[in-house]
Amino acid sequence: MPSTTSPETPVALTRRARKVYRALAERYPYAHCELDFDNPLQLLVATVMSAQTTDIRVNLVTPSVFVRYRTAADYASADRTELETMIQSTGFYRAKTDSLIKIGAALLERFDGEVPARLKDLVTLPGVGRKTANVVLGNAFGVPGITVDTHFGRLARRLGWTTELDPIKVEHAVGALFPKKDWTMLSHVLIFHGRRTCHARRPACGACPVATWCPSYGEGETDPVKATELLKYELSPALT
Repeated sequence: MPSTTSPETPVALTRRARKVYRALAERYPYAHCELDFDNPLQLLVATVMSAQTTDIRVNLVTPSVFVRYRTAADYASADRTELETMIQSTGFYRAKTDSLIKIGAALLERFDGEVPARLKDLVTLPGVGRKTANVVLGNAFGVPGITVDTHFGRLARRLGWTTELDPIKVEHAVGALFPKKDWTMLSHVLIFHGRRTCHARRPACGACPVATWCPSYGEGETDPVKATELLKYELSPALT
């Protein structure tokens, strides 16, 4: 385990962080954005809908939404009641509907109906913050970005990469530890690990591939057999 008797130097922190990333990338080589989409607009819509719900729930809803609403103009002119009904099961559906309609209008007015491929433009859209923007950039446009959701923030702190609570500060602190080219995949593997192994309430420490480098080892179940029972999903996509 990392030493707790003396402060970790910036160089040592960077080396440890990159060891953790390599190990998690080996554990989850198939890590990816778990929202279903075919184009940037679909991913933007799905990401907005994913707030305060699961990707699984969103993926159940989006097929019918994507058939009904294909363009920014479709969202801008959407019947509010109809769209609310379609996405109601994702929760906070009134606020999400309002954002989707306003996003459609903003895309038409300022971006010729196309989703922009720059962070500074994406965050000007209604209901779109840096987290949503980085999801879209990294997965629809191949522009590296760090997605700080609840899983990413929790793991970044447990791993001792940062003590920050603010997502933007977490993004910058973690980004400084890794080459920019790794940011998107780093986000995926950390989120996969948070969903499958390093749970919020009872992490499966005894089944964790990065326990050797984790200063929070022992917060969860350390017995390997009992820890394995806590894993939320199969580790191989072929088994899911």
